[in-house]
Amino acid sequence: MATPTVAPAQVAVAAPRARQPVRRRRRAFFWLALLVASVLFLYPYWWVATASLKPRSQVFDNLLLPRNWAFGNYVAIWDAAPVFDWLVNSVTVSLAAAVAVTLSSALVAWGFAYYRFPGRGTLFALVLSTMMLPTAVTMIPVYLIWNSVGLATTQVPLWAQNLFGSAFYIFLLRQFFLGLPRDLFEAAKIDGVGHFGLFWRIAVPLCRPALIVTFVFELKASWSDLLKPLIYLRDVELFTLPRGLKAISDRFGQAGEQQWELVLAGSVITTLPMIIVFFLAQRHFIQGIATQGRKG
Repeated sequence: MATPTVAPAQVAVAAPRARQPVRRRRRAFFWLALLVASVLFLYPYWWVATASLKPRSQVFDNLLLPRNWAFGNYVAIWDAAPVFDWLVNSVTVSLAAAVAVTLSSALVAWGFAYYRFPGRGTLFALVLSTMMLPTAVTMIPVYLIWNSVGLATTQVPLWAQNLFGSAFYIFLLRQFFLGLPRDLFEAAKIDGVGHFGLFWRIAVPLCRPALIVTFVFELKASWSDLLKPLIYLRDVELFTLPRGLKAISDRFGQAGEQQWELVLAGSVITTLPMIIVFFLAQRHFIQGIATQGRKG
């Protein structure tokens, strides 16, 4: 009795069809896990946003939508505190800090990546070792330095420290610079481009995604920083939004007038600008992170 033969082409077609249900189940599980994680991540933000639009008696009712909308909470917090001045201060300080650390870290990273000099590895390891120092260790010496030059009660310490670079960003940008073809710079040197021109005209345009990542990281870190404004700022008109939010919480929160809807409205005002920044910079941000993953 002859056994039926199966053509190799039929076996090749049947194998992917057999794996299709498994792939569908994996994809469905992936999307389900992603949905659950998204809900868990977004729920606190949704709660804060909706609670800020509720009357005082309904703030903690845990409803996803307010029964009675109270848009006047934002008007009240705007009138109760100089929120606009704090917003301008935060924008100024955050932009200055982000620009300063991006440029200074890029210059140092370019030096470590391009130039060959004795002790380069040791010096780079020394720079990275500064990341092991806790902020509390350098807090008092740094304050004494700013106090000795008469700037301890101004906004300058909030951003001027970034003029000396950051070890984390130096490492991040150095890894990107190392991935650039060195022949490109050698050809530019033959054409008469100077040392700074190699950095500014060639390296900087090629590493723009990494620079944007550095800028956004520091912008967010400076925007949400509360410790340094607590240490240096005394004048209410110089407060940044996180420092102002602390003042609002002290006045209207647990130890104050128990007007939590105003505290939550201030929280939304503080958080919303960073959400907009990440939304606008999303393409460059993802591109920079993906490129760093390949270079590293």
